[in-house]
Amino acid sequence: MDHDSAWYEIRLQGRLDPRWATWFEGMTLTDHTDGTTVIHGLVADQAALHGLLQRLRDLGLPLLSVDRRTQHSGD
Repeated sequence: MDHDSAWYEIRLQGRLDPRWATWFEGMTLTDHTDGTTVIHGLVADQAALHGLLQRLRDLGLPLLSVDRRTQHSGD
């Protein structure tokens, strides 16, 4: 793993249709019963993270949290 890459877990209010999974390049989308969606996976670097956050902004779903993880934690 590149030293700039890190695992992230991003929680959104609302649900993303599974068709959006391809837009998030290898990240996993998980819908939760509380009406949130969690996107998690490896992000290459800070530039990639900012690009991901811009995509999420464009979807218009409220961002609840962005957590950097020490390893892939899954859900």
